[in-house]
Amino acid sequence: MLIPHDTRIALDTVVDLVNTAPESRPPRDGLAGGSEDGLADIAALYAFAERHLISGVGALGEKDLTAVRDVRARFAEVFAAPDPRTAADLVNRLVAAAGTTPQLTDHDGYDWHVHYFAPDASIADHLAADCGMALAFIIVAGEQERLRRCEAPDCGHAFVDLSRNRSRRYCSSRTCGNRLHVAAYRARRKEATG
Repeated sequence: MLIPHDTRIALDTVVDLVNTAPESRPPRDGLAGGSEDGLADIAALYAFAERHLISGVGALGEKDLTAVRDVRARFAEVFAAPDPRTAADLVNRLVAAAGTTPQLTDHDGYDWHVHYFAPDASIADHLAADCGMALAFIIVAGEQERLRRCEAPDCGHAFVDLSRNRSRRYCSSRTCGNRLHVAAYRARRKEATG
């Protein structure tokens, strides 16, 4: 599946955004999962915007934080959608509410790419439009089943399965996948030794 560079960046952004939700955060240091919001405050929202190089972010406030959390919840619904029609409806509503205004741009050293948000859009509308269109690309390609949640029982992170044969089961083969494979190996060894 060939995905343009800016669409791939938007997919990475939407996955990271969905994974900031408390219900998507795996347990850490003995704490139960779901105990911490990755967008707990405005400073975390600024850090998210900086990490993803979101352009045009001005002063952010509580209203922005609430709006981004709402967009995050709607994106989570897209990942949970049972079929492409439901996913498409969710994406259409998100993108329409953001007031999309597609335009070509070549800012900050990046080559030409499309921004789907209005020039002075809020960060929530920016995310809804750009990330919503990236998800639309996946749905239009007939690949909605690539929008997944990690199968590790103690995880739940969202990810986009870009493997050739759509066989990825875990958000990360290094963490969740490796941990479960090691546990299965140890269980087999224990069973074999009685």
